[in-house]
Amino acid sequence: MTVRARLRTRLGIAALATGAAVALTAVPASAGPAAPGSPRFLAPRELPPHPASAWYAGPVTAGQPEPLPMCVGDALPSTASHRTYWTEFDTNALQVTVVERNEQRAKRFAALLRTNLADCARKLMEQDPDVTAAKRYYGRLDVEEGAHVYGIDTALSWGPSDIALFSVGRDGRTVTVVKWAQMGDFQHAQVADFKATTVKAVKKLH
Repeated sequence: MTVRARLRTRLGIAALATGAAVALTAVPASAGPAAPGSPRFLAPRELPPHPASAWYAGPVTAGQPEPLPMCVGDALPSTASHRTYWTEFDTNALQVTVVERNEQRAKRFAALLRTNLADCARKLMEQDPDVTAAKRYYGRLDVEEGAHVYGIDTALSWGPSDIALFSVGRDGRTVTVVKWAQMGDFQHAQVADFKATTVKAVKKLH
């Protein structure tokens, strides 16, 4: 494994625990606003509630988020739009939406994202021996063409554990990915709240 690839893996995992700092820097300075008429994004109040902080959000921005999120980042095209979210503590979130040329392409893209998430924990450990990772699949949500929810628990040998929840949902030719992350492990994952957030996100794709 190259030094560059290992560094990229560690940066992706470390980004889970940096909260507002990551969220505030996630939108590249050169990125332009999302095009008018593009799918609506989650409002901060629609994210899983934090016990000690409100949620904040950046603008909807055209292009890939930076840094790219682990598990799904490599598959995101330059035609994506994204919005970052953060709290005053160690919790952050991201929504990325892609409008494909037709429904069949959107179906294939959603399937690719799901495959990447299903194999993410194994790949993270394969790329870096200092990483321990585990995956859980939380099932399918019956909203529009469907949404699927995953959990990824990661830890570096020299750092704390981080938990991330991901969902992939589709409505017609539009696919959205939602990520929520904070320090902790599976027992700290707000799965029910995140599923409710995912349903809201997919319904906004009309």
